[in-house]
Amino acid sequence: MLKKIGLLALCGVSAFAMHSVELNINDKDLEFGVKVDMGQFNEATDPDTVFLGAKLLHGSKDHSDAKSSSDLNDYYEVNFLMQRKVKSTDLVIGLGVKLNGTKNYNTFPLGAEASYKLPFGDTMPLFVNGSIYFAPEVLSMQDAKNFLEYRVGLDLEVIKNGSVTLGYRSLDTNYISGKGYSDDFNYNKSVYIGFKFAF
Repeated sequence: MLKKIGLLALCGVSAFAMHSVELNINDKDLEFGVKVDMGQFNEATDPDTVFLGAKLLHGSKDHSDAKSSSDLNDYYEVNFLMQRKVKSTDLVIGLGVKLNGTKNYNTFPLGAEASYKLPFGDTMPLFVNGSIYFAPEVLSMQDAKNFLEYRVGLDLEVIKNGSVTLGYRSLDTNYISGKGYSDDFNYNKSVYIGFKFAF
């Protein structure tokens, strides 16, 4: 009983501290992500500077190098990001690290992210954002030889703290397995639309 109460309390605290929730879809893929603003837990940390997050992607073989749906396992990640706004600009830059992978491989990619608010559209702000993460062989485990992820996107804030997203992602690894994959194995390469809500 105490374990259940503890889990419920932990879930409640996480819900109150959640900075953002996002849901991205296309005709074949489903992606769900959350980010927690660690500044809400620690007074010594400024809000909107340190984030802890998680993401789950259920990808389709139609947007992958997989030969069949049974070869494609769900992709997960846990991520950590530190960012800051560049003074006197609408540019936000950040550095991050992830633990990600599928049932067949895990990597610890390091990367950078950026977001820029375009200088027009005061009633409906428009943001351009992008990220790139890379894990060399020394940060890759199981069947992975390395990992590269990049994303670009546009966020249109249609209501306060609510945005519509149009983006493109590519998740690629050098992957060796008994299935015969070698060289570049692309887990997912696709355009998506979605919603992002901040709290």
